[in-house]
Amino acid sequence: MKIRVINGPNINMLGVREPDIYGRVTYNDLVEMITKHAEEIGVEVDVLQSNHEGDLVDYIQDCYGKIDGIVINPGAYTHTSIAILDAAKSVSVPTVEVHISAVEKREDFRQVSYIRKACCNTITGHGVNGYLEAMDYLLEEQKKHAN
Repeated sequence: MKIRVINGPNINMLGVREPDIYGRVTYNDLVEMITKHAEEIGVEVDVLQSNHEGDLVDYIQDCYGKIDGIVINPGAYTHTSIAILDAAKSVSVPTVEVHISAVEKREDFRQVSYIRKACCNTITGHGVNGYLEAMDYLLEEQKKHAN
Protein backbone atom coordinates (compact mmCIF):
# COMPACT_ATOMS: atom_id res chain seq x y z
CA MET A 1 0.00 0.00 0.00
CA LYS A 2 1.15 3.53 -0.83
CA ILE A 3 -0.04 6.44 1.30
CA ARG A 4 0.57 10.12 0.65
CA VAL A 5 0.41 12.48 3.61
CA ILE A 6 -0.37 16.04 2.51
CA ASN A 7 -0.03 19.00 4.86
CA GLY A 8 -1.27 22.49 4.17
CA PRO A 9 -0.29 25.96 5.31
CA ASN A 10 1.56 26.54 8.55
CA ILE A 11 1.96 22.85 9.36
CA ASN A 12 5.67 23.41 8.72
CA MET A 13 5.56 25.70 11.78
CA LEU A 14 4.57 22.96 14.23
CA GLY A 15 6.31 23.34 17.57
CA VAL A 16 6.54 27.10 17.02
CA ARG A 17 2.99 28.12 16.13
CA GLU A 18 0.59 28.20 19.09
CA PRO A 19 2.11 25.29 21.00
CA ASP A 20 -0.75 25.44 23.51
CA ILE A 21 -3.06 24.34 20.65
CA TYR A 22 -0.77 22.31 18.38
CA GLY A 23 1.84 20.99 20.81
CA ARG A 24 5.61 21.15 20.77
CA VAL A 25 6.28 18.42 18.21
CA THR A 26 8.09 19.97 15.25
CA TYR A 27 7.27 19.31 11.61
CA ASN A 28 10.48 17.30 11.26
CA ASP A 29 9.44 15.23 14.30
CA LEU A 30 6.05 14.64 12.66
CA VAL A 31 7.62 13.47 9.38
CA GLU A 32 9.94 11.14 11.27
CA MET A 33 7.05 9.75 13.31
CA ILE A 34 4.96 9.12 10.16
CA THR A 35 7.88 7.48 8.36
CA LYS A 36 8.64 5.20 11.30
CA HIS A 37 4.99 4.19 11.65
CA ALA A 38 4.77 3.43 7.93
CA GLU A 39 7.73 1.06 8.27
CA GLU A 40 6.11 -0.62 11.28
CA ILE A 41 2.82 -1.26 9.49
CA GLY A 42 4.43 -2.15 6.16
CA VAL A 43 3.27 0.68 3.92
CA GLU A 44 5.10 3.07 1.64
CA VAL A 45 4.64 6.72 2.54
CA ASP A 46 5.60 10.10 1.23
CA VAL A 47 4.99 13.27 3.20
CA LEU A 48 4.48 16.61 1.48
CA GLN A 49 3.75 20.12 2.75
CA SER A 50 3.01 23.42 1.09
CA ASN A 51 1.64 26.79 2.06
CA HIS A 52 0.25 27.18 -1.48
CA GLU A 53 -3.21 25.93 -2.47
CA GLY A 54 -2.22 25.06 -6.03
CA ASP A 55 0.63 22.87 -4.80
CA LEU A 56 -1.82 20.93 -2.63
CA VAL A 57 -4.10 20.44 -5.63
CA ASP A 58 -1.09 19.18 -7.63
CA TYR A 59 -0.09 16.78 -4.82
CA ILE A 60 -3.60 15.33 -4.80
CA GLN A 61 -3.88 15.06 -8.59
CA ASP A 62 -0.50 13.34 -8.70
CA CYS A 63 -2.01 10.50 -6.62
CA TYR A 64 -4.21 9.33 -9.47
CA GLY A 65 -3.25 5.79 -10.43
CA LYS A 66 -0.20 5.79 -8.14
CA ILE A 67 -1.35 6.16 -4.52
CA ASP A 68 -3.74 3.93 -2.55
CA GLY A 69 -4.67 6.37 0.21
CA ILE A 70 -4.34 10.02 1.18
CA VAL A 71 -4.02 11.51 4.64
CA ILE A 72 -4.62 15.25 4.41
CA ASN A 73 -4.44 18.13 6.83
CA PRO A 74 -5.29 21.08 4.59
CA GLY A 75 -4.80 23.55 7.46
CA ALA A 76 -6.80 26.73 6.95
CA TYR A 77 -7.67 25.64 3.38
CA THR A 78 -10.03 23.13 5.02
CA HIS A 79 -12.48 25.98 5.50
CA THR A 80 -12.00 27.79 2.20
CA SER A 81 -10.84 25.56 -0.64
CA ILE A 82 -13.30 24.13 -3.09
CA ALA A 83 -10.31 23.50 -5.39
CA ILE A 84 -8.82 21.01 -2.92
CA LEU A 85 -12.23 19.33 -2.54
CA ASP A 86 -12.60 19.05 -6.31
CA ALA A 87 -9.09 17.59 -6.65
CA ALA A 88 -9.82 14.94 -4.03
CA LYS A 89 -13.13 14.06 -5.67
CA SER A 90 -11.48 13.81 -9.09
CA VAL A 91 -8.84 11.23 -8.11
CA SER A 92 -11.22 8.93 -6.19
CA VAL A 93 -8.49 7.85 -3.75
CA PRO A 94 -9.63 6.99 -0.20
CA THR A 95 -8.84 10.10 1.83
CA VAL A 96 -8.76 10.78 5.56
CA GLU A 97 -8.99 14.33 6.85
CA VAL A 98 -6.79 14.99 9.90
CA HIS A 99 -6.61 17.96 12.24
CA ILE A 100 -4.23 18.15 15.18
CA SER A 101 -6.60 20.29 17.22
CA ALA A 102 -10.27 19.63 17.90
CA VAL A 103 -11.52 22.05 15.25
CA GLU A 104 -15.13 21.36 16.23
CA LYS A 105 -14.42 23.09 19.56
CA ARG A 106 -12.76 26.14 18.03
CA GLU A 107 -13.87 29.31 16.23
CA ASP A 108 -17.08 29.38 14.21
CA PHE A 109 -15.24 29.78 10.90
CA ARG A 110 -13.45 26.45 11.53
CA GLN A 111 -16.76 24.56 11.59
CA VAL A 112 -16.94 24.33 7.80
CA SER A 113 -14.84 21.65 6.11
CA TYR A 114 -15.02 21.48 2.34
CA ILE A 115 -12.58 18.56 2.07
CA ARG A 116 -14.76 16.40 4.34
CA LYS A 117 -17.21 15.82 1.48
CA ALA A 118 -14.48 13.81 -0.30
CA CYS A 119 -13.22 11.90 2.76
CA CYS A 120 -14.01 8.46 4.11
CA ASN A 121 -13.03 9.47 7.65
CA THR A 122 -12.13 12.51 9.74
CA ILE A 123 -9.84 12.53 12.78
CA THR A 124 -9.67 15.67 14.90
CA GLY A 125 -8.20 16.55 18.26
CA HIS A 126 -5.87 13.56 18.61
CA GLY A 127 -2.73 15.64 18.18
CA VAL A 128 -0.10 14.36 15.78
CA ASN A 129 -1.16 10.79 16.59
CA GLY A 130 -4.17 11.45 14.36
CA TYR A 131 -1.90 10.99 11.36
CA LEU A 132 -0.94 7.50 12.53
CA GLU A 133 -4.58 6.65 13.21
CA ALA A 134 -5.44 7.79 9.68
CA MET A 135 -2.74 5.57 8.17
CA ASP A 136 -3.98 2.60 10.21
CA TYR A 137 -7.54 3.30 9.10
CA LEU A 138 -6.57 3.35 5.42
CA LEU A 139 -4.63 0.10 5.77
CA GLU A 140 -7.55 -1.62 7.52
CA GLU A 141 -9.99 -0.39 4.89
CA GLN A 142 -7.75 -1.72 2.12
CA LYS A 143 -7.60 -5.11 3.86
CA LYS A 144 -11.41 -5.20 4.17
CA HIS A 145 -11.88 -4.51 0.48
CA ALA A 146 -9.20 -7.02 -0.54
CA ASN A 147 -11.15 -9.89 1.05
